[in-house]
Amino acid sequence: MAPDMVAEAEVETNAEVMASVEDGSTETLVIADISCDDAYLTAPLADAATLPEWR
Repeated sequence: MAPDMVAEAEVETNAEVMASVEDGSTETLVIADISCDDAYLTAPLADAATLPEWR
């Protein structure tokens, strides 16, 4: 069986990444690279992983 390999991502060494929770009809987690235009992702807060799950 072949190993499940993932290609290594190119990472910007001086990137500035931040996270925020937006209130609204649904609370939304936003993770953004503020050093690059339009580099963000969003997810409903209920679907986002907790810190212990990320470790």
